[in-house]
Parts: sequence; structure tokens; C-alpha cells
Amino acid sequence: MDRVTSPYPAAVLWDMDGTIVDTEPLWIAAEKALVERHGGAWTDADSLALVGSDLLVAGDYIRRRGDLPMSSAQVAEYLLGEVLDGVKAGVEWRPGARELLTELGAAGIPCALVTMSYQVLAEAVVAQLPPGTFEAVVTGDMVANGKPHPEPYRTAAETLGIEPERHGTCVVIEDSPTGAVAGLAAGMPVLAVPNTVEVPDQQGMVVIDSLAGLRAADLWATVTGGPGHGANSAR
Repeated sequence: MDRVTSPYPAAVLWDMDGTIVDTEPLWIAAEKALVERHGGAWTDADSLALVGSDLLVAGDYIRRRGDLPMSSAQVAEYLLGEVLDGVKAGVEWRPGARELLTELGAAGIPCALVTMSYQVLAEAVVAQLPPGTFEAVVTGDMVANGKPHPEPYRTAAETLGIEPERHGTCVVIEDSPTGAVAGLAAGMPVLAVPNTVEVPDQQGMVVIDSLAGLRAADLWATVTGGPGHGANSAR
């Protein structure tokens, strides 16, 4: 798609858990069950503090908080298995997410999935979407540094062939403060759609209640307030 001034971003980079699919209740239930099974106490505040986190970071927090006889990696693998079972049984899509993905695809705008869940879980979600929905998938077990580090989003943009100097023409869609910080640190404007946790507004970010009704042609203007990014791009 050749354009001088486009109403679309060069690419859209999507978080998964809580942004596209409402898997956060599955994660929270698995965390609570694991800690309580070992005689510990787990609160909603504990779970909410981990939304959007790297799985090994979350695993270490849960291991220490619950005094579990497990390594951080073992905790992460257990949680992943529990959530994967839930996803395979059927996912609940976040309002407007699939519709926006469909419109972006029809407009020829590349999308990438950028999640701290591992590849096996991302594949289970992607399999329930039309083929080709995502041109790139970056998962927590593919990067050295998880969110809030910018590496996941930078990796996704570069996988799509978008040079570092053009990362600011991408849009990140996130539901957590951790993920939003990662997108901003990667130099990308962020559209935050809070789900289970509040996302404090900050420069470079726009916070909305829902993706429902948001049209692909309005996405760039919604996030930046401008009519187009003015980049010469070819796809």
C-alpha cells in the first residue's frame, strides 16, 4: 500500500491477554488456586499487580508470595497450562477487537501480536482467528526482556519490516500499565483500553473505554489527534 499521507498507522501491534481475549480471569483463578493449594493466601490485589507482566517475573512473585516449593519457571508453566486449557475450551473476545482486526486486514494494515504469554498459548488464540490475521507474533518466551522493556514491541515492528526510525508510525493497543509503558518506551503511540486494571494516562497515550465501534480508518487520529502520519510506506 503506497501512500504519502495515510489515515492509517504503518502497523498495529496488539497485546493479547485482556486486550483481544478476556483471559485475565483464567490467570487470576489459576494463581489463586495454586497458592491456596499450598496453604498460602492470595488476594485480588496480588493478581492485579501482575497483569501484563513477564511470566517469569510473575512466577517469581507468586513463588515468594505463596512460599511455594517450586521454581519461578515451574510456576509459570503451571499457570500457562491452566490458562491454555481454558482457552481451548473457548475464549471470550474483548468488545470490538475482532472487528477492528478484520477492518485493518481489509485495509492492508499489518498487525502483530505482542504478548508475554508463551508461544503455545498465543498459537491457541491465533488459531481461533482467520488465517493471516497477524503477520508477526512475539511471545514472552521469544525475547530476553519482557514488558515493560521495549524489546517485545521493537522486535515485532522490525519483524514487520518497519525500521527503527519509523516505529513512531505504529500504534500499540494495550490494556495494562506494564504493556503501555513498553509501547511508549519503544517510541510508539499507545491506545490503552483498560480491562481489569486502571491505566494512568500519560504523554503519548490515549485511554478509551472500549474498542467497540472504533473504525480502522479512525485509529490513527484517535491515538495521535492527527489526520495521518505522513510516511511514505510500501506494503
